[in-house]
Amino acid sequence: MIGQLVLALSILVGLHEFGHFAFAKLFKIRVDKFYIFFDFLFPMPNVANFALVKKKIGETEYGIGWFPLGGYVQIHGMIDETQDASALAGPPQPDEFRGKPAWQRLLVMLGGIIMNVILGIAIFAAMTAHYGETFLPASEARYGIIPNGLGREIGFRTGDKIVKINGRPFTEFDDVFKPDVIMGDNSYYTVERNGQLEDLKIPKNFLDKFSKQSEDSLLVRPRETFAVDRVTPGGNASKAGLLAGDVITSVAGRPVQFFDELQAVLLANKGKTVATVVQRGSQTLTLNIPVTESGRIGFERKSTLKVGTRKYTVAEAIPAGVKKAFGVIGLQARAFAKIGRGEISASESLGGPVEIAQQFGGTWDWQHFWGLAGGLSMVLAFMNLLPIPALDGGHVVFLLYEMILRRKPSDAFLEGAQRVGTVLILALMAYVIVFKQVMKLFN
Repeated sequence: MIGQLVLALSILVGLHEFGHFAFAKLFKIRVDKFYIFFDFLFPMPNVANFALVKKKIGETEYGIGWFPLGGYVQIHGMIDETQDASALAGPPQPDEFRGKPAWQRLLVMLGGIIMNVILGIAIFAAMTAHYGETFLPASEARYGIIPNGLGREIGFRTGDKIVKINGRPFTEFDDVFKPDVIMGDNSYYTVERNGQLEDLKIPKNFLDKFSKQSEDSLLVRPRETFAVDRVTPGGNASKAGLLAGDVITSVAGRPVQFFDELQAVLLANKGKTVATVVQRGSQTLTLNIPVTESGRIGFERKSTLKVGTRKYTVAEAIPAGVKKAFGVIGLQARAFAKIGRGEISASESLGGPVEIAQQFGGTWDWQHFWGLAGGLSMVLAFMNLLPIPALDGGHVVFLLYEMILRRKPSDAFLEGAQRVGTVLILALMAYVIVFKQVMKLFN
């Protein structure tokens, strides 16, 4: 988790800061420092000053800092976390940020956001071209669904068949989890249960609970038949004679057709030896298999669900990547709107490095890594565009003010706004990194 988090942040932060750097260089603005991570205790530029690696090339010092929460470029003549108004005494110089036209300064401030958007699009387009898109046709859930605890809370029952979403038929099972459905107003599912149709409405506080679900327990999953795919060497099933390709038909005298039925029977017989009837070709055999205390016998199942794959050419993948990338920003905007309306808890929705690392997981999967990195790049672009002083969006607001009213805010005002924004960001960091993690220990 730590390795993936550090690599992702290094890429995202490095390219974000390169966006600022590139536009500054384009407009011949001097850049004093370019750092991935901070070489000081943010936001105090004169405390704990040291870098893990640094090298000065030309007028710019490049380095990797020790404080791994962000990064920065120190642009000469700009009020930010590294320099205040007192450092900018005297008239603006030709190579200073403050000495350039407002439109150039605006592009410098938008540079990081632009780079994150380009990166997000590039990642999603490349992944779409390389991997394509896998999907489960809705028709594969012909035996209905199995809900988790949250699914049961909404009203789903084992064996329900979802026939419509928001009153419309659907073709892919993943449509059940689509953000437009989960985050929509007045969304509902129509299920067929015992020959009758019933509407199950998504409650207003649903998103808070749904966000806590792990990937292997997403609301509902399709019910499936199964066969034995691989028997664990030396396990109880192997010792009892179970073979790959066997079909289990009953356990402990109870018929078993679906995998969830097998799981239920095994959990009810933990620590016991159960008579297990299997079909092996034309033979019907009975095997006596001990069940572990965790309700397992030692085999991997072969799913009978047939997954489809959509392939894309490079030309097709680019617009698909654009759609996916900006879909992330659309979700962020909708989430903020719901927070503003009180439909989502802000405290539950905010996450920091710990939550991000947990999303990467404890195993290294490049497809998962790049998919998450692409999403985080777009989230970083969106968050930096928020009109909060000390973020890029705050600088953008002041520059637009200057361009529209032809009047520049004073350096003292900009310095004060920077301090207010920094305090807000520090408070947010303290909450997600310290307070929220401590509270989890007591819940």
